[in-house]
Amino acid sequence: MTAALTGKTALVTGGTSGIGLAVVRRFVAEGAHVVVTGRRQAQLDAVAAELGEAVTTVRADASDPADVRALFDVVAQRGTGLDAVHVNAGLGEFKPLAEVTAEDVDAAFATNVRGTVLTVQGAVPHLRSGAAVVVTGSTAASGTEPSFGLYGGSKAAVATMTRTWAAELAPRGVRINTVVPGPTETPGLKGLVPGGGDVLVERIAAGLPFGRLLRPEEVAAAVLFLVTDQSSGMTGSELLVDGGASIA
Repeated sequence: MTAALTGKTALVTGGTSGIGLAVVRRFVAEGAHVVVTGRRQAQLDAVAAELGEAVTTVRADASDPADVRALFDVVAQRGTGLDAVHVNAGLGEFKPLAEVTAEDVDAAFATNVRGTVLTVQGAVPHLRSGAAVVVTGSTAASGTEPSFGLYGGSKAAVATMTRTWAAELAPRGVRINTVVPGPTETPGLKGLVPGGGDVLVERIAAGLPFGRLLRPEEVAAAVLFLVTDQSSGMTGSELLVDGGASIA
């Protein structure tokens, strides 16, 4: 059986850890060549060492217009266009309203919102007919998690933009959907509470139907579905992959 992405070219931003890295590995396993971005060169080097010629790594901050331009210069030089894009770069932190600063607002929306806009905008000229884009959302966009308002608000903005872009890109034969992970066991989640990541994971897991967090590979499977013809009837949709958090 032919792998789902044989001969395809993909882009994954924020692809050096957590969900992004799981997606990179799954795309490579399915036959794609993957352009991978991240902000830390050491992590990019580790991805390149693991996956070899199946990846092209580019150090880029998604919120920096110059970095994004340089990224798509690399994509253009490959000359293969893009068949799949996973816009995954993002950040968040727990901080109650009383402690939020203007700098916190700028940081959250720079990466999660501006970075998403710049990445999708930059990818459009390279998208081949039939290409698919997946944006990482979050169940935090519901706005019910205390002290997580900035992150949730930024992800709600992303979900709205994705629906709008789906309408804009449909005439080109391009689909764009949002994957909405619930609590997932990643370095980013554990890093939300310095020195207390394990306690946070245990607390969240105890409140979920399966008694555990999602694995990044489970989210990656959903992303793969959204970039293949298996989801050809979907655009502007939000695919909830939350381990049952919405029914807990």
